[in-house]
Amino acid sequence: MRHYYDIVIAGSGLAGLTCAIHLKKKGFRVVVMTKETKINETNTFYAQGGIIASRDDDSAELLRNDLLRAGSGYNNLEAVDFFVKQGPPLVFSFLVDEVGIQFSKSEEGKIDYTEEAAHSSRRIVHYEDHTGDKIEDSLISYAQKLGVEFLSDYTAIDLITNNHHSRDPQEVYRDREVFGVYALNNKKGVTEAFFANNVVLATGGTGNLYYHSTNPVSATGDGISMAHRAGVDIINAQFVQFHPTSLYHRDIKRFLISESLRGEGARLTDHQGNNFMAEYSELGDLAPRDVVSRAVYERINKSGKEYMLLDIASHYKGREPLEKRFSKIYNTCKMGGIDITREPIPITPAAHYFCGGIKTDTKARTSLKNLYAVGEVSCTGLHGANRLASASLLEALLWGKAAAEDIALKNSEIRKNRFDNIPDWEYPSPAEAFDPLLIDQDMKAIQLTMWNYAGIIRTDKGLRRAQADLDYYAHRILKFYKSAEISKEIIELRNAVVSSQLIVAAALKNSNSVGCHYIRK
Repeated sequence: MRHYYDIVIAGSGLAGLTCAIHLKKKGFRVVVMTKETKINETNTFYAQGGIIASRDDDSAELLRNDLLRAGSGYNNLEAVDFFVKQGPPLVFSFLVDEVGIQFSKSEEGKIDYTEEAAHSSRRIVHYEDHTGDKIEDSLISYAQKLGVEFLSDYTAIDLITNNHHSRDPQEVYRDREVFGVYALNNKKGVTEAFFANNVVLATGGTGNLYYHSTNPVSATGDGISMAHRAGVDIINAQFVQFHPTSLYHRDIKRFLISESLRGEGARLTDHQGNNFMAEYSELGDLAPRDVVSRAVYERINKSGKEYMLLDIASHYKGREPLEKRFSKIYNTCKMGGIDITREPIPITPAAHYFCGGIKTDTKARTSLKNLYAVGEVSCTGLHGANRLASASLLEALLWGKAAAEDIALKNSEIRKNRFDNIPDWEYPSPAEAFDPLLIDQDMKAIQLTMWNYAGIIRTDKGLRRAQADLDYYAHRILKFYKSAEISKEIIELRNAVVSSQLIVAAALKNSNSVGCHYIRK
C-alpha cells in the first residue's frame, strides 16, 4: 500500500506533536505515526520535573551560562543563543495561551517556579510532578481538534531516499534526498510506503540500550539507526546522560525520581545516613547530573550495596504537602511499600537522555535534503557534553516549531513521477520465523554490554570489549534480519545494535573525558 502526504512525522512526543500542530495550522497534510498502540507512550509522557520558562527576574545570559557550565563548554553556541532568546517565552505563548495548559501555582495564585540542579535560579514551571503527561495529553487533544492525522501501531523501518531506492538510474546523479519512509503495519504484518515532500524524525532516544534505564522500552535508537543507514550525519554519540536517581525496587522498573526533589531539598545519603555529595562537588546535591551519577555509582560499588538513598522526608522545603507536590512519585513509591514522607527512597543511576544524535541546525535541518530531526533523536548541540535539567522539553518545543516554520517557508514539492519509481517493500522469500525468546535474549545481551562497558564510567579496555561483542551481535542480527519475518521486535533489535555500535565507536574515538563521557584512565 502506498500513501502520500505533505509531511510524515515519525514519533508522537512533544517535538513531533509541536511540529505537526504548527504545520496543520498552515494547511499542510501531515501524519504522525508511532510504533506504539497508545499515542502518548513516549518519553515526554514520563517527564516529571518541568520545563524551563521565562521569568521576570531571570535573563538569557544567566540561562546561557548555566547551559555552558552544565555542558562543559562543549555546546553549540549558535544553538544556545537561539534557545535562550526564543525558547522560554514559548512556554506561555504556545503551551499556556494557545494549548491551554495550566501549570502549578502557588497559594498566591502565581506560577510556581521550581529549582533543579545546575540552575542559577528557579526558572522551571511544572504541573505537580506530572509535567510530561500533562503536556503530552494536552498536545494530543489539541492536535486532534485541529485535524492532525495519527497512525498508531506503525513502526518506521527505513527512510526512502532517491539515490538508494529509485529504479530511475538518473537519481544516482542527483543530490540525495528523502522521499518518505517504509513502515510496518504492526497489526497486519505488512509494510507500507509513506511518501512525503518532507520527513521529520521525532523518534526519541536510546535509553533502552542500557540495562538500567528511566526510558520506556520503546527507546531503542530507531531514528538514529535509520538516519545512519541513509548516510545522515550523527554527532556526539559518546554523550549518554545517566540520571542519578531512578527508583531501585524489585517490582517497579524504569521509574524516575525527579531531580526536582533535590531542588526542593532532598539529600543523597549512604546506608548510614551520611550525605556524601559535598565530597564530589561544591554544589553538593545540586551538582550537574554527570557528577551526581558518578558519585552514586561509585558509592554503590565501594559499599557493596545495590543502591543509595534519597531523603526528602527530612529536608523538604516546599510550600504544599509533599504528597501533593510530588503526587506521582508519592503514589508510585507507596505502591511499592515506601512512604516518602517518612523514609528515604532507594535509588540507583540509570540511562536517561541521549545528548548526541542526528546533527541539525537551528531550523532542525539535517545533512539529508528534506529530512528534519527534532527532540532527543536530534543533536542541536544545545546540551554539549551534558544536558541541563528541564532543557530538553523546551528544546523539543522550540525546534519542533522551527522545523515547521522552515518546511512551510520553502513549501517545496517532489514530483509524483519520482515517487512512482520507488518500489514497494520487498519481503524475503521464504521468510524465516523467529523465536521471540531469542530476540529478547539478544536485546538483554546488548543492554548488559552497554551498561557494563559503555556506561557511567568507561575505560578504553572496556569499550574495546563492548565493540567486539557488539560486532558479533550485529553480524548475527543483521544477517537474520534480512531473512526474517518482519516485525516490530526484529526492527527494534536491529536499531538497538546499530545505535549501540555508534555510541561505542564515538566513545573510542573521543578519548578526552568530558561531561557525561567519563573515561577512567
